[in-house]
Amino acid sequence: MTIIDGKKISDDIKKEIALEVEAMIARGEKRPHLAAILVGHDGGSETYVANKVKACEVCGFKSTLIRFEDDIDEQTLLKTISDLNNDADIDGFIVQLPLPKHIDEQRVIEAIDYRKDVDGFHPVNVGRQAIGLPCFHSATPAGIMELLARYEVPVKGKNCVVLGRSNIVGKPVATLLMQKSRPGDATVTVCHSATENLADYTRRADIIIAALGKPGFVKADMVKDGVTIIDVGTTRVPDSTRKSGFRLSGDVDFEAVAPKCAFITPVPGGVGPMTIVSLMKNTLLAANHSIYPKK
Repeated sequence: MTIIDGKKISDDIKKEIALEVEAMIARGEKRPHLAAILVGHDGGSETYVANKVKACEVCGFKSTLIRFEDDIDEQTLLKTISDLNNDADIDGFIVQLPLPKHIDEQRVIEAIDYRKDVDGFHPVNVGRQAIGLPCFHSATPAGIMELLARYEVPVKGKNCVVLGRSNIVGKPVATLLMQKSRPGDATVTVCHSATENLADYTRRADIIIAALGKPGFVKADMVKDGVTIIDVGTTRVPDSTRKSGFRLSGDVDFEAVAPKCAFITPVPGGVGPMTIVSLMKNTLLAANHSIYPKK
């Protein structure tokens, strides 16, 4: 059984990006610049954005954090997005999700210039991804594919089950796994809340991508020996023994399931760091205009 170390891989990639940024600066090019909009004070979002800022420092990027209270009106947020779209110094930016309920999340996503959409959520990037064209891939699915590639996990022809159908993880990772690429060429089944006899699918799976947001959902009797499991879950579970008062739990019962696995990601330290470094990779691509030509 191999525990996939997402932190190590992400650190390796950040070093690779930093070297590329040094080369860009030496060529007289501008330093990549990533901006983030954070609305409100959600604990998970605060932590995530702080980690993105730290990653920018390591990679040699400029970073800008724009904060709003959770009572911001939608038009003010859309005006800020328009300003970032038109700011030539900003290569890419994100609007941290989730947003307050009074704001139309999809309208916000579609307001972002797809050429600066380094989260890969804009319909243009989603559509291009679906048909295999160059685009900004969603950060978490891209990170998952990077882990599979760097650990040389066999994917071609394998039976892969994706648990969850969200627009952020489930749908895009299923698309990437079935692409004619490496890693890719998997036979993909997507299971969700309406799937009957779900364990019948997981027991036949060579690879399971668990992205349900249900702590410890996948049990040992739901998987076969030699399975590869990528656990995307990061639910905060109350834990009085921790200073923070909580611990992060994945969707997989790690202690029970890990002995049956060929490869498995831990939580934390698995997919999470890869999501952030994928955002850094997309920002570098945006700065280099590697996906979309300069305006």
